[in-house]
Amino acid sequence: MTSFIRRHPIATGFSLLALLFLLIAMFPIIPETKQAVVVRFGKPVRIINPFEAERAFGGGGAGISWRIPFAENIVWLDKRVLDVDMDRQAVLSTDQRRLEVDAFARYRIVNPLRMYITAGTEDRLKDQLRPILGSEVRNELGKVPFSALLSPERRGVMENVRAGLNRVAEQYGAEIIDVRIKKADLPDGTPLQSAFERMRTAREQEARSIRAEGAKQAQIIRAEADANAARTYAASFGKDAGFYDFYRAMQSYRTTFLGDGTTPPAESTVILSPQNEYLKEFSGRPR
Repeated sequence: MTSFIRRHPIATGFSLLALLFLLIAMFPIIPETKQAVVVRFGKPVRIINPFEAERAFGGGGAGISWRIPFAENIVWLDKRVLDVDMDRQAVLSTDQRRLEVDAFARYRIVNPLRMYITAGTEDRLKDQLRPILGSEVRNELGKVPFSALLSPERRGVMENVRAGLNRVAEQYGAEIIDVRIKKADLPDGTPLQSAFERMRTAREQEARSIRAEGAKQAQIIRAEADANAARTYAASFGKDAGFYDFYRAMQSYRTTFLGDGTTPPAESTVILSPQNEYLKEFSGRPR
């Protein structure tokens, strides 16, 4: 044996390398994140490391396994949560708003045998789920107004989409975990500008309503204050008529010389005699 190896080192090296490849092919290593469908001449014969909800990753099935070289092939399927993106498309809501919607779904392969028989590979499964996701999103968003996408009602809409998509995904051995909308925008151009104008008009009307209500309350408060002041003036006039005359004169001076407080006084010149009756309060009161 030793002499044969010495005489034929290249042939011996190729033989050892072929034996190594044969051993690797016969005893594949199954990662804990993968599940494998063993196919013999195109027919699935067994599942290695299948997904089980109650078993954690690496809990069993992963590691070194076996297969018949050249007769059995392995189709690898992911055990982790996968995602599929919906093609961006237009959706018409119940209030006739045309929206550009972009959504995605997250799923897991829970029945690898059924998935292999119906879809074959993960890429084909995604190709099957993508148009169904788009159809479910269009159907559900077409039942609600645009405002529902901006409120907690959106969660219920997404749950309906998930349930509808999951009924189809079960036929492919998959389970839909969640569905989410990444973006829901009005299309560019005239519809978008019209929506902005409607929103601006609505906010301006709301602002005018708030200002009108504030002015109304201010008038009520001002009227109540004037009534209280009038009662106070009347009570003071009954007690001291001279004080009432003095107070009213001061108010008249302020309005005449300083304005009413809302607009600046007009630039004008008033010439009066010091003995004028209007200026009697500037002369002081006799003691």
